[in-house]
Amino acid sequence: MSRIRSVATAARDRRAFLAATGAVSLSAGIGFALRPGTSEAATHTATAQGQPIAVSRRAPAAPLAPYTRGTSLSTVAAARPGSGYRRLGDGPAWSRVVRGDLAAPKTGRAERRTALAAFVQFTDLHLVDVQHPLRYEYLRAQTASAWRPQESLSVAGAVSLVERVNALRGAPVTGSPLHFVMTTGDNTDNNAKTELDWFLKVMSGGRITPNSGDPARYEGVQNSDLKLYWQPDAALRDADKQLGFPRIEGFLAAAIRELRSPGLNLPWYSTVGNHDSLPGGCYAPGDSFFAEFAVGGKKLMTLDESVGTAVWKNVKKGGDPKGAGFKAMLKSQARSMRSVTPDEARAPFTPTEYLRAHLDPAHTGTGPVGHGYSQANLAAKTQYYTFRIADDVLGVSLDTTDPGGHYEGSIGTAQLRWLERTLKAAEKNKEHVIVFSHHTSKSMRNLREDPAHPGERRHGGDELVSVLGAHRPVLAWVNGHSHKNDITPHSAPDGRSFWEVSTASHVDFPQLARVIEIADNHDGTLSLFTTLIESAAPHGTDFTDLSQTGLAALYRELSFNAPGARTDLTGTPADRNTELVLKKG
Repeated sequence: MSRIRSVATAARDRRAFLAATGAVSLSAGIGFALRPGTSEAATHTATAQGQPIAVSRRAPAAPLAPYTRGTSLSTVAAARPGSGYRRLGDGPAWSRVVRGDLAAPKTGRAERRTALAAFVQFTDLHLVDVQHPLRYEYLRAQTASAWRPQESLSVAGAVSLVERVNALRGAPVTGSPLHFVMTTGDNTDNNAKTELDWFLKVMSGGRITPNSGDPARYEGVQNSDLKLYWQPDAALRDADKQLGFPRIEGFLAAAIRELRSPGLNLPWYSTVGNHDSLPGGCYAPGDSFFAEFAVGGKKLMTLDESVGTAVWKNVKKGGDPKGAGFKAMLKSQARSMRSVTPDEARAPFTPTEYLRAHLDPAHTGTGPVGHGYSQANLAAKTQYYTFRIADDVLGVSLDTTDPGGHYEGSIGTAQLRWLERTLKAAEKNKEHVIVFSHHTSKSMRNLREDPAHPGERRHGGDELVSVLGAHRPVLAWVNGHSHKNDITPHSAPDGRSFWEVSTASHVDFPQLARVIEIADNHDGTLSLFTTLIESAAPHGTDFTDLSQTGLAALYRELSFNAPGARTDLTGTPADRNTELVLKKG
């Protein structure tokens, strides 16, 4: 490991300086790249070897050694012995698995390797406006993802994740400074302006009141006296309390109380997901009925099981992309709805509003301005772009959402051709490339036409895998959507290869993010190191502690105990902390 710190070539000196200062640059995602220093990403600028670079205001100093404290290499939340509702505590660490699926790991590489880059991936934060009228909690009997008992604490949990990243002093293996955080979509839950505002403040810093409607009280399913939902403040013996969930008086008042996020102390970038683009994460945007219902004063909280089953069946098969059946169901249930306080802030946001919100100086935080998006994206109406990760590493953020309405993804021909041009240019420049998207290769199966681009083909995951595999610069495709840790090797007959790294969400247990490091082994191979991290909240909980930190701890524990939640989302050891070896192109 001493060699990691002692190699002193001019190229590495510049790379280290770029890393330590959080240097960034980006392109507009419309077929041309801006040169480093011409991007709107900079919060202010400096120069390195005569070239202007963007400088982060609060980037941490470079550490002297690998940093594993606060990662799953130290400890991981685990359930204490028992049955029913189970409390969490400190569990054993997860070890690192070396994967040689794409290239054989060579001995002595640890002494030879040098760090190229290191960054953090957030994904599927799902910041939830739990009182939003368009939420379909009443489908809980059909799918556990319709409503989760921990959802009202999503903002507290996300702030605690930011605190964890801010406490890291470097990368767990190489000791490299962390360059940035990328969040790979589903930053919001229901395409609501309330949620977008909370997300941007969580990431860049600010005070957040995770409440909508009545400013003084919670109005939602958790004080509805319906046994379908956990009623934390009430003595009611609801379905969750029958499974051991606690009664916590004052829980709902605490859940909507103001929080403060310090904001990330690293530059951060944003990738769009289906829940950011579509009402309910699956219906075509722009419908006036949905917009009016979202800000209105009626909310459906209970539904006949047979009706709910039919609605969910349509959602699952993608047979109702415009939400005609969903709208008809809501209209038929008008007499069953409960009154809530109307709130214009719950309105859905458009892609243009999403871009403008990211570009708002109020949300710049540590930077860059726009968090990957630029004025050129606004002009071209695109949500894909490139950015500079390090001196010889390029980041590419894709938009895999379906504008026609569907929770699965695809990309249009124009974006695919842009991607091909970007990869060819990277190959010519001898750069490495990391690709980011929300959807995984397996969840890009929806090829329905984009209404705004009639006649343009849509391209799925198999085709995207082929395109990425055809270009040597691609090292990894980093994504989310599945809420599960899953690492997949992709190889082509000519030896070209890359890793697909899918990371679990931060709404469902185990609520993880991932540190990813890129290292050159100087033996014809590269290694990608993946290390999972939890939020900064303690593993143990105290039902009387309703502070911001106490709520973040409860967020994790409630998610572990959520009835019907999947138990395989952690993935296998080979999907968690890994060394992924691949041939150097």
